[in-house]
Amino acid sequence: MNTYLFPIYAVILGVVIAKLSKNKKNWNTKLLLSFSGALLLALTLFELLPEVYSNLDTKLTGLFIMCGILLQIILELFSKGAEHGHVHIHKHETTFPWLLFISLCIHSFLEGFPIHQHNDMVYGVLVHKVPIAALISMFLFQSKFSKMQIIAFLLVFTAMTPLGTYISNTSNLNIQLAHSINAIVIGIFFHISTTILFESGEGHKFNLSKFVSIILGVGVAYLI
Repeated sequence: MNTYLFPIYAVILGVVIAKLSKNKKNWNTKLLLSFSGALLLALTLFELLPEVYSNLDTKLTGLFIMCGILLQIILELFSKGAEHGHVHIHKHETTFPWLLFISLCIHSFLEGFPIHQHNDMVYGVLVHKVPIAALISMFLFQSKFSKMQIIAFLLVFTAMTPLGTYISNTSNLNIQLAHSINAIVIGIFFHISTTILFESGEGHKFNLSKFVSIILGVGVAYLI
């Protein structure tokens, strides 16, 4: 049951943070993003990647992973990088951001596929979604969209990851197809997590706080 509820809790927590933090500078998003990026990347390497490589041809696995990276690049053309903390909604915007909404829903739906009872990817997705949901909520609350539009956006966004998990767990997918989808998701996770880690530093200078948060993320992933 937690595989379905944790992603929902993450979005709820993100919305609460957004409500409590009127200004995103009031809480250190960069450190939280660094921790979440390191945790997601480490869990992908520790849990998901070995499982996929052990069930698919190695070259085919690599191809699907590259397809996932390319898919995420395409999605970011429309989301403008919201999946790793970049949200570009102008305060006076009144037109509903359909491209952002659809690309985020596709991303959230796919990231739900590798979450099942036999691995710990749900924790990586949980920690990843909290700062992203908080940033998206902050910008939505500051926009000129109606309350119904904001609620609908957040409700559908919240439901997509559990929906992906439900379909993955209940549909009779061919085992090879399921692992192929997981390989694509690995590519998506690789792109997002590495982008978060690279972009969270300023001026390519060594940042001790960021370095510690990355070590903590890897350490937590190893201990889970």
